Amino acid sequence: MNENALKKHSIVIAGHQTSITLENIFWRHLKKIARARGVSLSILISEIDAHRESNLSSTIRVFILKNYLKD
Repeated sequence: MNENALKKHSIVIAGHQTSITLENIFWRHLKKIARARGVSLSILISEIDAHRESNLSSTIRVFILKNYLKD
């Protein structure tokens, strides 16, 4: 799998269907964070979305980076 390739996922956030495009490496790590927290990917993305101030895909990337920098 090409880690840099973009992949689009459809997801429901706050009852609304939307699509998010991220590189495969970010999807992989986002799923890993969700598993570690014991929540679904949809719930984690909803939590990220509730606190965003810019583009959701960019906000997710920053969230993942901050998650690993705090360790």
